Amino acid sequence: MKELKYVNKYFLKYKWLLILGVIITIGARIFMLFTPRYVGESTNVIEKYIDGTITDASEVKSELLTYILIILGASALSALLTFFMRQTFIVVSRRIEFDMKNEIYEQYQNLSLNFYKRNRTGDLMNRISDDVSKVRMYTGPALMYGVMTVTLFVVAVTYMLNIAPMLTLYALVPLPVLSVAIYKLSVAINKRSTIVQQVLSKLNTYTQESFSGIAVIKSYGMEGLINKDFKDLAIESKDKNINLVKVQAFFFPLMALLIGISNLIVVYVGGQQYINGEIENLGTIVEFLLYVNLLTWPVASVGWITSMVQQAAASQKRINDFLDEVPSIQNKGSLQKELKGKIEFRNVSFTYEDTNIQALKDISFTIEAGKTFAIIGKTGSGKSTILELVGRLYDTSEGEILIDNQPITSYDLNFYRKQLGYVPQDAFLFSDSIRENIKFGKADATDEEVIEAAKNAAVHKNIVGFHKQYDTILGERGITLSGGQKQRVSIARAIIKNPNIVLFDDCLSAVDTETEEEIFAKLQEVSKEKTALVVSHRVSSAKTADKIIVLDDGKILQEGTHEELYNQFGYYKELSLKQLTDE
Repeated sequence: MKELKYVNKYFLKYKWLLILGVIITIGARIFMLFTPRYVGESTNVIEKYIDGTITDASEVKSELLTYILIILGASALSALLTFFMRQTFIVVSRRIEFDMKNEIYEQYQNLSLNFYKRNRTGDLMNRISDDVSKVRMYTGPALMYGVMTVTLFVVAVTYMLNIAPMLTLYALVPLPVLSVAIYKLSVAINKRSTIVQQVLSKLNTYTQESFSGIAVIKSYGMEGLINKDFKDLAIESKDKNINLVKVQAFFFPLMALLIGISNLIVVYVGGQQYINGEIENLGTIVEFLLYVNLLTWPVASVGWITSMVQQAAASQKRINDFLDEVPSIQNKGSLQKELKGKIEFRNVSFTYEDTNIQALKDISFTIEAGKTFAIIGKTGSGKSTILELVGRLYDTSEGEILIDNQPITSYDLNFYRKQLGYVPQDAFLFSDSIRENIKFGKADATDEEVIEAAKNAAVHKNIVGFHKQYDTILGERGITLSGGQKQRVSIARAIIKNPNIVLFDDCLSAVDTETEEEIFAKLQEVSKEKTALVVSHRVSSAKTADKIIVLDDGKILQEGTHEELYNQFGYYKELSLKQLTDE
């Protein structure tokens, strides 16, 4: 339960609405109790007319009409207040849900890449959706029904004790049993529901992966095996759902049984007391029958509420695990100035926390502002790590990075990143139009700017060939486009913001050499007086750079211009000759 203390700040935020909700709930429950009382009074009037105490039929009709009007009026007021009660509590719970989702999402945005390498996307989605929904049930329905139960129970039982104390005790005997039974049943339902959700998650994951990899499945002729595995998961899901339904089937019959027992007790014990003269009026028994039926659901809901609170506590614990995570990249800098683009690495080393692999080992180099800097090396040599450090996606393990002679950590992180253009190796595009994907780099870009960026990325001709051109909606992760087209749209997205530092992480690996040279020629025009870092496994991408470094196992092997390195014996010349021969 201590995990749910985190939610208290939201209760304080909406305290006045909650207080109003409690007041409305008390009023609604009090008016609800008018019905049993005046039904009992109506029965007493009829009883007195039958036994001759009242002889005037018109007087009986007048009293009954009065009681009917009171019952109708009280029921209408109770219904109206119940409506406002739900509006109050449920609206508060929805606002808390809104606040929590925004807080969690903001935390997700602040967390570093290491966090995302340690956690699965599906789990992150579950915590911001399913787990928050379970906490909402605690802040809304559980709280609302809790207040209703306490209010109704206190008011009704107090009134019942004043009328017939012994009959009250007998009438309430089955209710604790009902509450405990519902609680046990709720726990069993909760356990089986969890299993159902786990199996459903497996089924959904398998289905999603099958659809995503349908081309591979078909090319390997694995449809039969995939169908069999899917059928096995579907059967497992069906069996677990049936097990859940079997337990849920006990819920309402159990309630009906215990309600019936309570009614029988009231009729039998109340009848005995009426015969013995311990109860003066027959209407008291009728009144008690209605009270018992009114109290049944609140008492039964105790078990249900307890189950909801347990689920909310478990979910809030999972949420707290992420909210308590401290981002490794802290925005402690305050420097906000336009970048010129000079970059300096001083004895920089870096080790990935998740794998403990040392990607960079004491490297130093300087990139002058407005120059193009290329990084060549084998897979795993640390090329992409340099770009990630410049983008402050990670901080160095040792050493220092200076931007315009200032430590990179001294800059305001958001202001700094807005002046960067980053094209990752794995081009990620959103399931939106091509226009909106390019405008992601500059939200207020005009159509002319979008087209110009696409032309500079050599993708405009491809786009206008589509039926809807720039309004073409891309599939998931940009699957509508080819690999080379995705990379070029990603480049257009980066250069449209007119950044002062541009980072290209092997972003032309999926295009041919001719297209690559065309793009780089245009990028050189666009990136004049801007610092550009180009990571590539192709010499053709690096040869026009002002300076090139060759990395191997996190260390700098060679450094110089294309001509200088080509005239040296080493990895760069070997790679140049090999790629020239391949072409």
